[in-house]
Amino acid sequence: MRINKSVILIASLLTTACGYHLRGAYDLPTGMKTIFLQGGSPALREQLNAVLKSSSGRLAVSPEKADIVLRIFKDGIERRALSLSERGRSNEIELEGHLEFEVLDAKNGVLVAREPINFRREYFNDQQAVIAKDIEETVIRNEMYQQVVRTIINRGRSAVEAKGK
Repeated sequence: MRINKSVILIASLLTTACGYHLRGAYDLPTGMKTIFLQGGSPALREQLNAVLKSSSGRLAVSPEKADIVLRIFKDGIERRALSLSERGRSNEIELEGHLEFEVLDAKNGVLVAREPINFRREYFNDQQAVIAKDIEETVIRNEMYQQVVRTIINRGRSAVEAKGK
């Protein structure tokens, strides 16, 4: 029993020493540990909250308690059919999203000026598995917002680090 505990302890020490971190986790700079999200969809808020939790950060409840303020404008995903079957049902679906954001510091100074992010995914819509395709679309939408959150975090982190120099 002691040997098993020792092996687990050594393995965990080795993985932390080599810089291993969970997927989606970021090494957030000090000036970016608390973020206030102004606007945005519930899906975006959920993905941002998940990234912050895995990165030792958190969403602030007010702009006064935040290191930075993330303002979201025009957040949305549109769905359209790319091709139809002989019965007139959609075979391929495209999800296209557009989001605009800006990042402000605690004193309302602009760190990242208003920027657009466009994102798009396509998937095959199998009419034999309708319920599974609805679940797949939800997963794809979540992945799209994960990608958007990563982009915003990276741009914000670069701006915070550049301001600190």
